Amino acid sequence: MAEQTSSSIVVDAPAADVMAVIADFAAYPEWAKGVTVAEVRSSYDDNDPARAGRAREVFFALDVSPIKDEYTLSYVWDGDRQVTWTLVEGKMLRALEGAYVLRETGGATEVTYRLALDVSIPLIGMLKRKGEKILIDTALKGLKKRVESGA
Repeated sequence: MAEQTSSSIVVDAPAADVMAVIADFAAYPEWAKGVTVAEVRSSYDDNDPARAGRAREVFFALDVSPIKDEYTLSYVWDGDRQVTWTLVEGKMLRALEGAYVLRETGGATEVTYRLALDVSIPLIGMLKRKGEKILIDTALKGLKKRVESGA
């Protein structure tokens, strides 16, 4: 996979609250811009404490110009510290790797979002990085607003 684009934001909440919003895929259409469907297809069982009950595979429908796609991601959770994902299958997306990395800082949480994607249509690297940056910044702002509103 090519180099990743990353950005960070500070959310005024503990890491557990931030990760709870990240893990609540059913609510993504309410706050994650462009996500029209987020449906958990499989979950981890309860005998793994770091991942208990959390989603293993999630199907998404996304409509954020210029990307309109349906895809499935596979998730790996590390408690309330980190979640990573990789593309299982997609129509327009050929590859997608990402992560939310959380670091508590005195009552607040620094959230770093890393993303690398590859699409089936040719895009020059600069445009791809710009697209990743827009997706990351939009997701971080939406996450911050959702967590801090207590919704």
